[in-house]
Amino acid sequence: MKPFAYLRPATVTEAVRAGAGHPGARFLGGGTNLVDLMKLGVESPGLLVDVSRLPLDRVTRTDDGGLRIGATARNSDLAAHPDVRSGYPALSQALLAGASGQLRNTATTGGNLLQRTRCPYFQDVSKPCNKRVPGSGCPAREGAHRDLAVLGHSQDCVATNPSDMAVALAALDAAVLLHGPEGERTVPVTDFHRLPGDNPDQDTVIRPGELITEVVLPPAPAVAVSLYRKARDRASYAFALASVAAVLGVRDGRVDHASLAFGGLAHRPWRARVAEDVLRGAPANEDTFTRAVDAELAAARPLRDNGFKVDLARRLAVGALAELTAEATAG
Repeated sequence: MKPFAYLRPATVTEAVRAGAGHPGARFLGGGTNLVDLMKLGVESPGLLVDVSRLPLDRVTRTDDGGLRIGATARNSDLAAHPDVRSGYPALSQALLAGASGQLRNTATTGGNLLQRTRCPYFQDVSKPCNKRVPGSGCPAREGAHRDLAVLGHSQDCVATNPSDMAVALAALDAAVLLHGPEGERTVPVTDFHRLPGDNPDQDTVIRPGELITEVVLPPAPAVAVSLYRKARDRASYAFALASVAAVLGVRDGRVDHASLAFGGLAHRPWRARVAEDVLRGAPANEDTFTRAVDAELAAARPLRDNGFKVDLARRLAVGALAELTAEATAG
């Protein structure tokens, strides 16, 4: 038994003060990932700061027509929210593709962004892992890596980010609002998670004591449609082998707006900037989509057993773009 202290703060300020004042403290929302890691011995915080009762669960419109999502909004509530379903269907679909119904009823927006990798070596404290113990090694590179990264990995880590929601948020140009000891700051979702480099133990750019309070979505592009597609080993409760979130606008047969993000391929949601550059202004057809996606995936560096992910991601993305083109044209 590893003892720890527990605090339920009444305000965001109190929560941040507690988190900053206790090195190794962790904020507790739904606990669907953190508590599991504590049971495995991967996480052993000296203090849990329970933020689940703070008034951070609202979903409201911004003045410019975007959306503010509170950090403690439950995944199931967010997926069913009428403004999300109508304006940001990729986000609703991504949330419903994650975990099980029971977990979605508990998991929070902020916690989803902070969930840690499901790499088996990270979760097994009897094995070395640079993410858990920096400098101890990455046995996944030569071991069981079928589910792991093909983009953006390093010699020190080939883990993947497990979030479905974060992939959709990356394609939708969302931003994360952080409240910390030095005040508030806003970080684009695309910059929130880090690539491993030589510091794979640092998953995000979040600073000690900082608390996620909101996620902010810009207004949905008026002429664009969006979706999320995921490939996995079984029909439910499985993490993505590859996934894609896409936002596409078509005008006069050409791509007027394009944003694309991949999941299951890298240490963070992978915003496909190269593919987007190829797509914009080009004919909205399968040849263009294939050329754009191939240009993005040319950077892939698959390991011994996960090269299939590159073709899987290509098929998902090209199919998603074709599906959105049909929807946009029909609309």
